[in-house]
Amino acid sequence: MVMVKIYSTPACPFCQMAKDFFADRGLEYEEIDVSINEKAADEMIQKTGQMGVPVIEIDGNIVIGFNRDEIEKLLTQK
Repeated sequence: MVMVKIYSTPACPFCQMAKDFFADRGLEYEEIDVSINEKAADEMIQKTGQMGVPVIEIDGNIVIGFNRDEIEKLLTQK
């Protein structure tokens, strides 16, 4: 089973696109709202050096932003 985390905020349209992408494919994901979870925001920044969202983690692989091609590539490797 693929483990997916999406670091997001409620107002982010690209975050919603990412969540819709996984939901449309029937893939479960853990949504982490960094606007209310300071510890998770710090974790995301430490992992990526990025403060922007979405940050998507697929089995330990990081995708910055909603990069559909990169996400699909990681999913097909599983």
